Amino acid sequence: METENIYPITMMTREDKEQLLNQRGMMVWFTGLSGSGKSTIALGVERELHRRGLLCRILDGDNIRTGINAGLGFSAEDRRENIRRIAEVGKLFVDTGIITLAAFVSPTNEYRQLARNIIGAKDFFEVYVSTPLEECERRDVKGLYARARRGEVKNFTGISSPFEAPEHPNLDIDTSRQPLETSVNQVVELIIDSSKEKV
Repeated sequence: METENIYPITMMTREDKEQLLNQRGMMVWFTGLSGSGKSTIALGVERELHRRGLLCRILDGDNIRTGINAGLGFSAEDRRENIRRIAEVGKLFVDTGIITLAAFVSPTNEYRQLARNIIGAKDFFEVYVSTPLEECERRDVKGLYARARRGEVKNFTGISSPFEAPEHPNLDIDTSRQPLETSVNQVVELIIDSSKEKV
């Protein structure tokens, strides 16, 4: 015997969740060379948004490459799949009303366009951390540039693999020319200004 559904349940919408959080879900995609300052800026933005009562999530190599993308390497095919999975995960956060910060080298315009297409152009904001190679290599936080120069790391962006600069980023930040606080504030302003369009 078929039981009548007395209490029909409909899925909560993105708008319902954004109203609950009083914020707009969006993706801020940081791209740039390793050591350019992508994750450092993202961490500062997360802290400032938290101070303002806004919910934020950072996606970067530390939590993606060790988890959902642990089995991927650095071939062109694996890099593309890495970006595709990041974008799909990010879209889930964005659709929940969460401000999502993705900090990845994402070296080609094709990869970044793939992410934009998955997330949706109206929710995708690109920040190019354009710190020059010389400065990134000088920092060499994880010793990767030195290893790449010795030929121990293959397909390393900036050394043995090219990086395509974004054509029309929402922001262009060179961390060798300005303090971290200025960079963080620029991204926060972008987020706050973009949020006014919807919430």
